[in-house]
Amino acid sequence: MVVLGRRTQAPKPLSRSQIVDDDSDSASDSEYGDVSCEECGSGDSPAELLLCDGCNCNRGYHLFCLRPILVHVPKGKWFGPCCSKNKKPKSFPLHQTKISDFFRIKRSADSLQKINQDNRKRRRRASSLVMSKKKRRLLPFSPTEDHTRRMQQMASLATALTATGTKFSNELTYRPRMAPRSANCAALEQGGMQVLSKEDIETLNLCKSMMDRGECPPLMVVFDPQEGFTVEADKFIRDLTIITEYAGDVDYLKNRENDDGDSMMTLLSAANPSKSLVICPDKHGNIARFVNGINNHTP
Repeated sequence: MVVLGRRTQAPKPLSRSQIVDDDSDSASDSEYGDVSCEECGSGDSPAELLLCDGCNCNRGYHLFCLRPILVHVPKGKWFGPCCSKNKKPKSFPLHQTKISDFFRIKRSADSLQKINQDNRKRRRRASSLVMSKKKRRLLPFSPTEDHTRRMQQMASLATALTATGTKFSNELTYRPRMAPRSANCAALEQGGMQVLSKEDIETLNLCKSMMDRGECPPLMVVFDPQEGFTVEADKFIRDLTIITEYAGDVDYLKNRENDDGDSMMTLLSAANPSKSLVICPDKHGNIARFVNGINNHTP
C-alpha cells in the first residue's frame, strides 16, 4: 500500500509482490517508484534520495549529489536547487544597535578608556613578540580600524548564525542531559594537556576583552552556493594570530559518534574513551564553526 501525500524523503521502490491492481495505487507507484536524481540520473540508493517540496515539483536529489552535501534527511520542508537556486540567506541589518544587541557588546565610558589602554598594550606587545624558531609567541588579532567595515564583518557573522539557527556564544556551554562542567577536566587528557605560557594567556585575555567590546577579528563570513558558509580573511593576518576560541555545547564523544553535525571539534581526548569530550556548535557557537568550511571547488 502506498501512502499518498507530501514527503521529504523519497520512498524505496516497491517490489513486484507489493504492486496491487488498484488504478489509484498504480498511479502512485508510477509517481514515486521511478524517481531518479536530477544530478546523476540514477535511482540507486533510494534511502538517500530526497524529493523537492516545491510547488508541483517532486524532483529527486541524492544527499551526496547536492552541493553542499547533506549529511542527513532535513527536518520539515526541503527545497532542491530547482526551486531554491541562487537564493541567498537574508542579510542581518547593518544597524549598530541591532548588532550590539545580537553580540551582547559591552560599551561604556570605562570600556572606551580600556580600549585606549589595550590599543597601547597591543602596539607594545606587537613589537615585543618577536617570532623565532626557539620561542614562538601567539599574537593578538588586529581589528579593522574602519568602524563601518567592522560592522559589516559582524553583520556577516550574524547572518550566518541566524540562517543556521545558531545562538551566538563565545564560551563553552553546558546543557542538561549533556556533559556537565565537571567532566571538562584537563587532568583526563591523554598524554597531558599543553599549558599556555603567561604571555600567551595575556594575549588570549586581550583578544577576549576586545571581542567583548565589539572589536572583532578581521574576518568576513560569506555564503558560497557550493560549500555553504565559509570564512575569509578581510585583511592580512600574521601567522600564529589568535582569531577566536572554539565555542559551543559540550558533550561526550560517545553520545555523538553517530551524530550528523558538520562542525564538531575535539575538546578532550581522554585515555578512557567514555570520558572524551567534543564541542558541538550547532545550537550555540561563534565564527569558529564556519572557519572549518573549505571551498574546494574553485581554483
